Amino acid sequence: MMRKLQSSPVLARVVPFALFAALTMLQGRFGDNSQYWIYLLKTLLGGWILWQLKPALPEVSWKVSWEAVAVGVAVFLAWVGLDGRYPLLAARPGTFDPIRSYGAGGFAMAFIAVRIAGSTLVVPPLEEVFYRSFLYRYMIRPNFLDVPLSCFSPVSFLVVALIFGGSHFEWLPGILCGMAYQGLVCRKNRLGDAVTAHAVTNFLLGLWVVFRHAYLFW
Repeated sequence: MMRKLQSSPVLARVVPFALFAALTMLQGRFGDNSQYWIYLLKTLLGGWILWQLKPALPEVSWKVSWEAVAVGVAVFLAWVGLDGRYPLLAARPGTFDPIRSYGAGGFAMAFIAVRIAGSTLVVPPLEEVFYRSFLYRYMIRPNFLDVPLSCFSPVSFLVVALIFGGSHFEWLPGILCGMAYQGLVCRKNRLGDAVTAHAVTNFLLGLWVVFRHAYLFW
């Protein structure tokens, strides 16, 4: 199975994201506590698959630049600052709140740590390689590896941002987020800055959730 993924540029970029998304849909479906265990499972699985597919995903790297950090912080501020100022397309489901479920003990702290680690270290490369490396370029040309990461297509830029935003309950900041990350990729001609920006956003959001008890964002 892994060899098949490694040999297919499309599968290597789509299957990890699809598996992660499928497990996300199962969170909480087997009782409230299942959301925590399934998040742990998908984080470990996502990290393992990324590691195994590393040779097949040369664009997946972490590049730290002032632009990446600035975009990551700006997206975080938009995410929390716009909350309540636009209509949601659907009601948020039950929140990921281990303290509510387990109390302020070791289990709760462990699942909070897993959530922050997963959203900071695993989600950014998984989503960026799917949305910004694969889907954006595939919409320009099916032979997407021939499309430079710096290539700007207004249609692809807008459609991918809309799809990315629509995959989040916070659709408006999600759309702005998708545009900001894609803009970084086009400007830098590499994926690493967007991965870093995404990680900065998610890490700050994780801290906001924990210290402000704003579990609605999870």
